[in-house]
Amino acid sequence: MIIEDLIVGPIMSNCFVVGCENTKEAVVIDPGDEPDKILMVIAKHKLKVKYIINTHGHVDHVGGNKKLKEATGADLLIHSLDAPMLSRIAATGAAWGLNVEDSPPPDQMLKDGDEVKFGDITLKVIHTPGHSPGGISLYTDDCVFVGDTLFAGSIGRTDFPGGDYDTIISSIRNKLFVLGDDVRVLAGHGPETSIAIEKKYNPFAKIG
Repeated sequence: MIIEDLIVGPIMSNCFVVGCENTKEAVVIDPGDEPDKILMVIAKHKLKVKYIINTHGHVDHVGGNKKLKEATGADLLIHSLDAPMLSRIAATGAAWGLNVEDSPPPDQMLKDGDEVKFGDITLKVIHTPGHSPGGISLYTDDCVFVGDTLFAGSIGRTDFPGGDYDTIISSIRNKLFVLGDDVRVLAGHGPETSIAIEKKYNPFAKIG
């Protein structure tokens, strides 16, 4: 499996290009900004993007949807509860001083338990609300892409509309921490971590 982590935009969000080495099919997770930079990585690996997946609908994770979809023809996927945010991206971005275009509407609404298949890879959709109502994580083999639900040593903000502290803690403990200690955690901001490290040391959600 090919995994490229790109830090994009002024809010420094992580965008992940995930590709199947055998078939060269790929997904792009959270193209928040700098679509040209993302396209260069896609071209470097000679990948064909099948899906663009938003872990949630905040502007710093979806700002590049329009241009990337136009360039790749990929289907856009997001949880139904965050889908309404996509038509308000330009206004939301302006409030943060960002110049972004509204996203196209999703081609598919995701829900808990869905599977996204490309090449020889399957991503399992895990609904992990709390940072936003429709936040999702994407799990495969030994890694999970968690958006802004869980960070190295921290958790996602819950003071945005639709956020809730108790809900995000429940998502982390009951849906992410059960995946296994060795699972790599690839977050929407900041460095990679692991389930074991966060269970032991995360001051918000640690167990024990």
